[in-house]
Amino acid sequence: MAPNSLLPRERLLAALSGQAVVPVPCSFMIYGALRRRSRDAYDYVDRQLELGLDAFMELPPRSPAVSHAALENHDLYGLPVVFGADVRVKDWIERIPGEPEPLIHRVYETPAGNLDTVVSRTEDWVHGDRVPLFDDYVVPRARKRLVTSAADLPALRYLLSPPRDEDVLAFRAEARRAGEFADRKGVLLVGEWGVLYDATVWLCGMEEMVEAAAEEPAFVEELLAVIGEWNLKRMEIVLEAKPDLFVRRAWYETVDSLSPASYRRFILPWIKREAALAHQAGAKLGNITSSSYTPLHAAHLESGMDVLIGLDPVQDARADFALTKRTLGRKVAVWGGVNGCVTVETGTPAEVRAEVRKAIEVLAPGGGFILSPVDNIREDNELVRNNVRALISAWKEFGGGS
Repeated sequence: MAPNSLLPRERLLAALSGQAVVPVPCSFMIYGALRRRSRDAYDYVDRQLELGLDAFMELPPRSPAVSHAALENHDLYGLPVVFGADVRVKDWIERIPGEPEPLIHRVYETPAGNLDTVVSRTEDWVHGDRVPLFDDYVVPRARKRLVTSAADLPALRYLLSPPRDEDVLAFRAEARRAGEFADRKGVLLVGEWGVLYDATVWLCGMEEMVEAAAEEPAFVEELLAVIGEWNLKRMEIVLEAKPDLFVRRAWYETVDSLSPASYRRFILPWIKREAALAHQAGAKLGNITSSSYTPLHAAHLESGMDVLIGLDPVQDARADFALTKRTLGRKVAVWGGVNGCVTVETGTPAEVRAEVRKAIEVLAPGGGFILSPVDNIREDNELVRNNVRALISAWKEFGGGS
């Protein structure tokens, strides 16, 4: 395709379909530093376009800065996570003599029984005197997990209710505006986020899920059924808005947590359902996994997913981009190639340029590649801004845009 002849949406869709695009598309997965400088989600897109990036519009639009205190129930971006009307939540603090940190207790009272969790309120805890349902902060600090056995699942169902009518109406209003904006700007419309196994880690703990996969597979299947059906209902609402791409977060769906056999048993059937649902709605399906994914490529090919998002040479020291490219070919596109938090946030412009060149040389031939720092650029200082400029300059030079 002729250089610069396509709009960002057309360029990204072509890459997501496995086609070769000149120049190679460059779309930042997450650019938190720029988001914080933006007035709103729309200004955030405009600022990326001004940098020459192949921006996309998030659905629902995300505020420039969302405090942890505002996330009542979750750190899962997308539709609100709402509890059933009969659920009552109680939080309290316990201070134990001799213990360095107070404990936060949370109890969910449901018609099917109570669920409770206890978390250490460490100095770096960001949620005040409460415990959200879904959040990475909870996992290493939990003294008692919320869900520990199949006996907890009836109560869990009350915490995973479909979005309320008012939430759906609000989403549809946001989606109309976002869709019209995306059309005017010629940018991709991306629905976010689906979730499956990541939610089990938030609820049950990482080590506990590893053990359960080996020793209690029936419990894992039942737990995933509760989460998976809830996720599909939320996904259906987002897909009504006709996004070009629907993205599922799968940071924990790796061989660090699951053997390839367990992945096929527990995860693959659900991704197939999600891919079929997305494709039926005219959308592509993206899967964010930043490390330890290589042994799962055969399953990725079988799943129906369209793009593997998060290829990172630093987070995953075992990453083999050449093997990934050979294995996935043009059937599953790849998005990433350069580390964000180490290379872009702490490296030199020369190091950034070298990593961009390497990623393009290995991942771009034949098509199906989108360049991005992985996962995020959070820091906002002159060093980082210089490195972002170096990344964009190298992309244009090595990706065929100059």
